[in-house]
Amino acid sequence: MAKKSAKQTYEKYGPPNEDTSTHLIWFNNGPWKRTIVHRHKIPHDFPQPHNDVIENVINYKVTVEMLTELGRYDSSLYVDPTRGEASARCDMEAANFLSLNLMYDIINKKYTAEQARKIYAEVTAAFILNRNAPYAEALLFTPPTENTRFSDESQIGDAMLHQAGEKIKDAFDTDDVS
Repeated sequence: MAKKSAKQTYEKYGPPNEDTSTHLIWFNNGPWKRTIVHRHKIPHDFPQPHNDVIENVINYKVTVEMLTELGRYDSSLYVDPTRGEASARCDMEAANFLSLNLMYDIINKKYTAEQARKIYAEVTAAFILNRNAPYAEALLFTPPTENTRFSDESQIGDAMLHQAGEKIKDAFDTDDVS
């Protein structure tokens, strides 16, 4: 499957920007920030048994509150808040379009995770049977181009002051009375 995905990606987007012993990587290809074809497959049974080998990445900010719901939806959907990215990893690019389109709908409260899983199976079946399946043909939203990173906030300053104070107390606190 990795060879098939690599061939299809090469035919659609040209040669990869990086070629290693374990990955082929394209940057800024089509709607994607990055596409990675992984040599090593990950077996996955949703919506049917297959091997995850191709990963498509977009910029996307996902709130912490949505992570659990997205986890219920598809375990091959990856969200990295620090990078400000979301990616889907499956056996074909069409499935990744589908996964990310439904992620968008879950975040925007159009569907619950359970509803999205049912839709995912229906759209996959339609796509396999060459029926109309827009969710699997392209992104149906425009990923942000601006910075979507969540770099969090520093907390070390107060902790350092507290620990420095404790260290000073330790230096003057002695049980040894001479």
